[in-house]
Amino acid sequence: MELNLKSPIAFFDLEATGINVSTDRIVEISILKVFPGGQEEIKTMKINPTVPIPLESSLIHGIYDKDVADSPTFKDVARELHQFFEGADLAGFNVLKYDIPLLVEEFLRAGIDFDIEKKNLLDAQKIFFMMEKRNLASAYKFYCGKVLENAHSAEADTLATYEVFKAQIDRYAGEEMEDLQGNTVGTMENDMKKIHNMINEKMVDLAGRFVFNDKGEECFNFGKQKGKPVAQVLKEEPGYYDWMMKGDFPLDTKRKLTQVKLRGFNQ
Repeated sequence: MELNLKSPIAFFDLEATGINVSTDRIVEISILKVFPGGQEEIKTMKINPTVPIPLESSLIHGIYDKDVADSPTFKDVARELHQFFEGADLAGFNVLKYDIPLLVEEFLRAGIDFDIEKKNLLDAQKIFFMMEKRNLASAYKFYCGKVLENAHSAEADTLATYEVFKAQIDRYAGEEMEDLQGNTVGTMENDMKKIHNMINEKMVDLAGRFVFNDKGEECFNFGKQKGKPVAQVLKEEPGYYDWMMKGDFPLDTKRKLTQVKLRGFNQ
């Protein structure tokens, strides 16, 4: 089918140094501009972010510091990109939460007011989530081919979940499983311990305030300490323990925090 366009539409995707739209920088941009009538024009370029690219980001998109060392900075190409986007609506996958905010930040840092007020913002991911529901009734229909009667009745939901779980193991048996970052975490088997390890590999506390890093250390997963080992923070800032223990955190989170602190005393 052809899109019913009254103005051009620019589908675009960004690769960056990370996912923080305030502090991270673009390392690659690709834009497909589609015009009314169906003509297409594509522009792709690597960008020197002027800051080191973290290894964890490079492992995802395959772009390393050496790959962008001789590339222009965003400021160098900002006016060229602004002109290419001129008059076009914006579209992409997850652009509303990530790509558009990051792009606007880069333009502002380059001294260009990239005005999106009059543009239509079109996110294929949001349509996907709206139309392909991710609830139990949808999972029951997808995996079991049945309509969930009495949804939100505890017993009906419990029985449906049991059927869905069995169907998932059967459907994906022998297939590699990836986490949300695209890392392979194992192969689906009819083994409860292995499934647990695959879907909870980095979980420390149930609320997700702490996660394990690649060294197996408990790390903060929120706030100014995010990414730092809990033991290190408690050693450098002893008052942080009291702040969390007095704060509105789940008891399970406080229990895990205390376990890390006590382990430090015993070392």
